[in-house]
Amino acid sequence: MSDLFARMNNWKPFTALVVGDFILDEMVYGDAERLSPDAPVPVLLVKRREVMPGGAANVCMDLAALHGKVIAFGVLGADATARNMRDALAKAGIDARGLIEDAARPTTLKQNLIGLAQSRHPQKMFRVDEESRDPICDATQAKLVSAFTAALANADVVIIEDYAKGVCTPELCQQIIAASKRAGKPVFVDPARGVDPLRYKGATTITPNRTEAELAAGVATSKDNDAAHNAALARRLLTTLDLECVVLTLDKHGALLLGRDSTPEASPISIPTQAREVYDVSGAGDMFLAGLAAARANACTWSDSVRFANAAAGLEVEVFGVQPIPFDQIRDSLLRIAGKLKPGKLRTADELRAQLDDLKRRNKKVVFTNGCFDVLHSGHVTLLEKAAAFGDFLVVGLNSDESVRRLKGPTRPINNEQDRARVLGALESVGAVALFTQDTPIDLIRLVRPDTLVKGADYTKDKVVGADIVESYGGRVELVDLVAGKSTTATLARMT
Repeated sequence: MSDLFARMNNWKPFTALVVGDFILDEMVYGDAERLSPDAPVPVLLVKRREVMPGGAANVCMDLAALHGKVIAFGVLGADATARNMRDALAKAGIDARGLIEDAARPTTLKQNLIGLAQSRHPQKMFRVDEESRDPICDATQAKLVSAFTAALANADVVIIEDYAKGVCTPELCQQIIAASKRAGKPVFVDPARGVDPLRYKGATTITPNRTEAELAAGVATSKDNDAAHNAALARRLLTTLDLECVVLTLDKHGALLLGRDSTPEASPISIPTQAREVYDVSGAGDMFLAGLAAARANACTWSDSVRFANAAAGLEVEVFGVQPIPFDQIRDSLLRIAGKLKPGKLRTADELRAQLDDLKRRNKKVVFTNGCFDVLHSGHVTLLEKAAAFGDFLVVGLNSDESVRRLKGPTRPINNEQDRARVLGALESVGAVALFTQDTPIDLIRLVRPDTLVKGADYTKDKVVGADIVESYGGRVELVDLVAGKSTTATLARMT
């Protein structure tokens, strides 16, 4: 995976066009602590509501989390649900120019009733759907294809997300695929279950799970994860649909990749996934598709792209509901699996540089502070919380053991640098910890180039190391008040 790591270190933004069924998920949260007196059903006492983009809209959100510029193409009704959908996409920075209004159809809405009983985990109780599965009319289809074609020249990847809600008709899919092929743009398809797969003929790849693949290929269901069975499925789809490759998603068994003859993927490649604690599988397929397309847009090989997508989907199942997984979280997961990233938040210079490059590509504000943090106390915690509030990501420069001894004397530090870094990394306010061996963190400040440099108000600005460097490129220096009476020296004095 060395090439994948190199690609991730130089990850570039990309443009994705997403065509499909745009669905709005409404989450209705409440307490479910009693049964109805008139029927044996739980009563949900509503506390709050949230709306979240789902279906093809969720793929858009996932791609945006992977640094994609996303343009959405689908059909919405002329209703409040459509307005909520457009607002949610706009908030995420997704271009909704290709969402065509059709007043004869409702915007697809899935209302999820979620109860919390006895202060335990939220649990979905019921779902109410509002939708039309009728094929879109010819006039609406023509508008959709026209809008898509106008945006195609600047695209890196095209995605068809089919939930069988009437938008991805065979005619529409074939027009999208044909236009994309003429423009030299790859087409990634998440197929709907139970539809004729020939609508996807000529696409670059499809990503069905095994059950969907068995239905599409007309092959009897196998209860076992048999490699030969899965390979036969993939080969039949590859040939019948004239694809470049097929990726079967196999849940806990990872994925199977098969490409055309004379390609590196001509023989089936089984790509395992990392064992994870599964909390909610919602959105895992969407996250897989987004990860696959994003990796290919960044020139990753097919096998590395599937590894990246596997990691993305694996992280998705660990959270409740549908939550886009950010690129840096996927990258760190893969690095950790490969043993290239230690647990916790302690970073080498190279690891920190890669993480900061990613943050700055996303216009995130980086904050820096430093210290020995030998015996952590409430004063430290308060300082770090105040520092973190100045931006999006706090880097803590930590004096090495050798540096602490030079500053504090031979009896310090009380806790070694690894232990101090581990404790700091457990704080929510801290994004990363980096050791420095010099008496000052000047070299680390040059590496981080923080937007804000923070020290305690016991300093004056002219005494803050690196203040002149930070201000020279437009950064700022902030001095925050300390908690009176809280210091490591005072804490140690009380212990003796």
